[in-house]
Amino acid sequence: MKIVIPGGTGQVGTVLARAFHGSGHEVVVLSRRPQPEAWSVIAWDGRTVGDWANAINGADVVVNLAGRSVNCRYTPANRREILESRILSTQVVGHVIAGADKAPALWLQASTATIYAHRYDADNDEASGIIGGGEPDVPGVWDFSIDVARAWERTFNEAATPRTRKIALRSAMTMTPYPGANGIFDTLMWLVRNGLGGSAGGGQQFMSWVHHRDFVRSLLWLIERDDIEGIVNIASPHPLPNAEFMRVLREVAGRRFGLPATKWMLEAGAVFLRTETELILKSRRVVPGRLLASGFTFDYPYWSDAARDIYDDWKSIRARSAHAASNCIA
Repeated sequence: MKIVIPGGTGQVGTVLARAFHGSGHEVVVLSRRPQPEAWSVIAWDGRTVGDWANAINGADVVVNLAGRSVNCRYTPANRREILESRILSTQVVGHVIAGADKAPALWLQASTATIYAHRYDADNDEASGIIGGGEPDVPGVWDFSIDVARAWERTFNEAATPRTRKIALRSAMTMTPYPGANGIFDTLMWLVRNGLGGSAGGGQQFMSWVHHRDFVRSLLWLIERDDIEGIVNIASPHPLPNAEFMRVLREVAGRRFGLPATKWMLEAGAVFLRTETELILKSRRVVPGRLLASGFTFDYPYWSDAARDIYDDWKSIRARSAHAASNCIA
């Protein structure tokens, strides 16, 4: 297959590109800052049609992951960039697919599990999940993420691509062992190793997540199953409260203690780290109803197994990096 990944130079996109390329597929990544890779990387601006459109014409699958990271303070400028990077990239990808001589069979479009309401009482699946916005007793700034998610999906749904099957991926946090920007697991391990990996804000809020290999496998499943379209949740079937999530991380890392963080501590830290507490405090209780109903099975359905596997890889990567650095110094 030929698979085109707009916005595919982040951690999740790189995981996908590496897996697809390693399986023998032709991979083309569209990036605002192209870097040499084993697969093809083509420049685009995520807003206007350019030479990159030739890559989509004749492709089998498009996986659009473009969008500015939400790991920032929600200043007016950042809000505008977060929204526009998603809306404009989705619009231009839809425009190119619609006008292609040979349109892709499938368009997988990134969305977010954050679209669901902050809740503790029940799981959110695709059929019965409650869309968020205006929940009582939560900061009003959290509505921004819901507004972005709604606009993002609305733009995707409005794209007129009758020759192309479309799926919106409401993805939970994809856990990878790789360091660098947007490395959620790497950030959490820094907290754990520095004695800060306790529960956050009481620890009752649910955390939805997915092992990076199950993320790749679920997308391959959706590519092969031409009877699935529309909204699909990409998440482990077993979300768990933050306190338990962090306890498991401490256990696999061999750390007996993690300092809990109250809400006011998190607010202060978020200002210092230039991020928002919503990323930590919102209860995301999301399950993959449609994947399970279609027969998909997760290799890592439980966080204890997933955390151990990712941690082992994380240690190996750090050891190799340290060894390479020492050889350079020598």
